[in-house]
Amino acid sequence: MSDQGSPANPPAEAKPKPEGDANTLNIKIVSTNGDEVFFKIKKTTKLNKLKSAYADRVGTDVNAIRLLFDGQRILDDQTANDLDLEDGDSIEVLLEQVGGC
Repeated sequence: MSDQGSPANPPAEAKPKPEGDANTLNIKIVSTNGDEVFFKIKKTTKLNKLKSAYADRVGTDVNAIRLLFDGQRILDDQTANDLDLEDGDSIEVLLEQVGGC
């Protein structure tokens, strides 16, 4: 029997997961009627993935919604780093409306 295996490879202690990982954020998406949906995303994830996940969760078409942060529209290729999002920030979601004469 070798004693290399047990101290070198303890499964629980090999990679401890920190409670607040610096690379992930908890984001709240708030709809116009006050419904809130929470997501955990990486800072480098493109926000079109967040938009798609939200649309799937609430059962709406991804092309029918728009995400806003601080009143500015979020583009599909932007990331949380691009917008300086912080843990616990809120993103507003609106339904796209077409109007005019």
